[in-house]
Amino acid sequence: MNAHYAIKTTNQDKVSPLLTRILSGDFSSLFPHVRHKKGAVFSSAELNRFIEKEERHGIKTLTSATAQPLRSFSSGEQKKALLEHLLSQHPEYLIVVNPYDNLDVASAKNLKEHLTQLAKKVSLIQCISRTSDVLPIPCSYFHLQSGTLVPCKSFEDFKREAHTSGEAFANDIPKALKPILVTDPILVALQGVSVSFYGKPILKDISWMIQQGDFWHLMGPNGSGKSTLLKMVTGESHKGYGQDLTLFGIKKGSGESVWDLKKNMGYFTPSMIRGFNGRQNLVQMLISGLHDSVGLYVKPSETELQLAHSWLELLGLSQKGETAFREISEGEKRMLMTARAMIKHPPLLILDEPTVGLDDSNARSLVQLVNKMARETHTAIIYVSHREENGLSPNFRYQLTMTAKGSIGKIVYI
Repeated sequence: MNAHYAIKTTNQDKVSPLLTRILSGDFSSLFPHVRHKKGAVFSSAELNRFIEKEERHGIKTLTSATAQPLRSFSSGEQKKALLEHLLSQHPEYLIVVNPYDNLDVASAKNLKEHLTQLAKKVSLIQCISRTSDVLPIPCSYFHLQSGTLVPCKSFEDFKREAHTSGEAFANDIPKALKPILVTDPILVALQGVSVSFYGKPILKDISWMIQQGDFWHLMGPNGSGKSTLLKMVTGESHKGYGQDLTLFGIKKGSGESVWDLKKNMGYFTPSMIRGFNGRQNLVQMLISGLHDSVGLYVKPSETELQLAHSWLELLGLSQKGETAFREISEGEKRMLMTARAMIKHPPLLILDEPTVGLDDSNARSLVQLVNKMARETHTAIIYVSHREENGLSPNFRYQLTMTAKGSIGKIVYI
């Protein structure tokens, strides 16, 4: 019988050195059943390595049978191709790192079933940041603490240490410096909107209305058109022209600019973080949200500085105002970027997969912050995620379901 292991990591941990040490045999006393055996790594970092290899050098390893670029595949298709490639190398054990990130519910379920069956053939070392992602197989459990693997006595011990309770944010959401007034309580209205790309139907007869103060959870499988729908809402998609689409009281195609729409919106998705890893400190990062700029190019006013410090106090980062953004933890970056998107109290706040890759504790804190924003402000929120995020409290769900004629939408009242 194969032996299996599960390692709980946090966003403060450096996972890459851990993987290197496992593959080199440094933990052979803890993982005796994989000693001197051939291993492979199933991770987003490994997938990105193949994507970069293809784009820089034209070497198609995972998708040699098709001309379609690997990056254009859905997350589920990419991970399937990576897993098939790794298994073709006949590894004797497989290190699996947060395998369900960026997967929809159905794809995650399928992958979990596949890995559970695979565990009958090879040993698995699971490195996960969400306790719920552990496979239902017998394991030896560990926590990664400052680069050291600490054994857990049982799964209950493993699970218990991952949980905290209580509201993380005692202070109120800071008020806006200057309210953004909208004349129409209906912020976004799509009526019978259909979208196709190169003859392939993506969205079919989408009707969706977002009003001031709404809290929506947008869900749908990989490839169902969530990104396309978001771009319709933000006004970025040219597919909105000629459609029955109204944004902040303005009919699409009436001469509005992206900047006219942008001033009414806050937006955050984790991929944005790569563009903010310069020298900006946390105060500057927050204030740049008032100006919709990447970086701060004007001297902040005293009231702007006070507002930024109020947000830092709310987030528990009041001692790090002068710290460079790139030096704080991943969880702190997500929290700060969410606050940055909200700092001007936009009529509409869009959060696109804000918790992907976060550990249990950081994901829970971010969800609490979003719930608090919804309770204490008039901002409408669209929260996009594949997961049924524990503790999230939306009023409505907009569910996309794929069909041969494009994805259709359904409103679910919660």
